[in-house]
Amino acid sequence: MKFELDKHEKYALIKPLDVEELNSETGPKLKSEILLIHTEGIYNIILDLSHVHAVDESGASALLSANRLCRNYEGTFVLTGVHSEIQQLLGLSTTENYFSIVPTLTEAIDLVFMEEIERDLRREMGEEEQ
Repeated sequence: MKFELDKHEKYALIKPLDVEELNSETGPKLKSEILLIHTEGIYNIILDLSHVHAVDESGASALLSANRLCRNYEGTFVLTGVHSEIQQLLGLSTTENYFSIVPTLTEAIDLVFMEEIERDLRREMGEEEQ
């Protein structure tokens, strides 16, 4: 499984390149890649699924784990380029409510920056109250 990985100051963009389905073989590889990025101190991750056309239970589990990992460290996990078949699967399994899904990469980047600003404001407000 090959990834295009683009690291920025506030986020990392992961784009699986040679994968049409996130399944029991590819899901764990994606999860490992996200864990590796996380150990580098990057807690905001954008996953571009524009080349992925299907997700099975194992792939959905990898997505949920990545989302939980980011949120546990006050980060943001965003899915973009999600095909309608995958959105239908996520909608049927009610996991859609756990993910931030946006149609374009630009919107995903904007969401990451917006949530970073909100977290900074909450921290500042918490410090002022002390």
